[in-house]
Amino acid sequence: MRKILDAIMADDPAELGSLPVPESYRAVTVHAGDVAMFDGMSSADKDPRKSLHVEEVATPELGPGEALIAVMASSVNYNTVWTSIFEPLPTFAFLRRYGRSSPLAKRHDLPYHVVGSDLAGVVLRTGEGVGAWKRGDQVVAHCLSVELEHPDGHGDTMLDPEQRIWGFETNFGGLAELALVKSNQLMPKPAHLSWEEAAASGLVNSTAYRQLVSPNGARMKQGDTVLIWGASGGLGSYATQLALNGGATPVCVVSSAEKAEVCRRMGAELIIDRRAEDYRFWSGEHTQDPREWKRFGAQIRELTGGEDPDIVFEHPGRETFGASVFVARRGGTIVTCASTSGFHHAYDNRYLWMNLKRIVGTHFANYREAWEANRLIARGRIHPTLSKVYPLSHTGQAVHDVHGNLHQGKVGVLCLAPGEGLGVRDHETRAGLAGALGRFRQRTG
Repeated sequence: MRKILDAIMADDPAELGSLPVPESYRAVTVHAGDVAMFDGMSSADKDPRKSLHVEEVATPELGPGEALIAVMASSVNYNTVWTSIFEPLPTFAFLRRYGRSSPLAKRHDLPYHVVGSDLAGVVLRTGEGVGAWKRGDQVVAHCLSVELEHPDGHGDTMLDPEQRIWGFETNFGGLAELALVKSNQLMPKPAHLSWEEAAASGLVNSTAYRQLVSPNGARMKQGDTVLIWGASGGLGSYATQLALNGGATPVCVVSSAEKAEVCRRMGAELIIDRRAEDYRFWSGEHTQDPREWKRFGAQIRELTGGEDPDIVFEHPGRETFGASVFVARRGGTIVTCASTSGFHHAYDNRYLWMNLKRIVGTHFANYREAWEANRLIARGRIHPTLSKVYPLSHTGQAVHDVHGNLHQGKVGVLCLAPGEGLGVRDHETRAGLAGALGRFRQRTG
């Protein structure tokens, strides 16, 4: 592995191609034998540092249409939190189901799961039939793994019945020194970014793009008012940028003055600190408080000059969904994914049906949407929101930070990269974007 890293650092594809593929590599895993370790505990008390392992695993066989990537950096998404605390169910059920689908997929059904749904790295090997990528190419990967053997997937790849999220519903994910992907997951690494910056955006930027911009989501247009929950977080920070970039007005909901300042650095002006305002949308375990919805809606109108949100960018789920349905404007759209505070949503349907509002569910992004989202990064229109970086050996702490909402933006992980700031090829473009690239790093130095 050291020789592979040396060849990458020397930007020597010929040398990289001459080196043998290692028989094993270091990876972040969960174990099937640990799935009961948190039984009886609340979600908040489950500690990813206890369930995540960093260990040597066998290098998988490379199949047709696949690529083996030397991973320089990765990042933490909420699906890795779910995997690490075995909620809403252990991911080994996904791996077993996938393993039954074909002899090649059987490789994924193992007693350990290599996690992670983002990467930036270098193509090490390609399988039979791969023509678009070659050894030495610098790449990022989106997390859509799909078979495309069913007609439903050819209009929108997310509708394919065999659609899966790589590193969550498949094995050999990105929080590792090597990763196995389908070659059509690969996209060019933005040349002005370091490895850890490039690895931060794939899942969340693509998800936010589909959710807000795409015809498959909210179809955001210029002039729209967009309420964004968790606007300084991993998903919300990209939604905020997309809204500003697209001529919309974001109303950013955050949980601290520090996070409000991050939104201001992105260019947002309308910000609600829900903790300072002490919003309590639930008055009991099973009862919501419509008076709090109304108070929240009144504050939004005060900020916007009387406008209700055309779009509500929803991802907390249970805690906020009733309020989201209430505050959306007549004919407005609540676009939802993730449900990080709980999957079971409750809302007063009178405010939906009598005011002709829509709820739209979205999940990650199709190939085209992921490519367009990455193009915005490459062109310097949208920027990584990386706030902190850990070494691979400390991935458990990185996931713990995300689980406890102790972070802003994205939390990165160095895999093969020996340090931060490496991998930049386009220094001229980077120099012009230095302020934007450092917005989220200012908090942690």
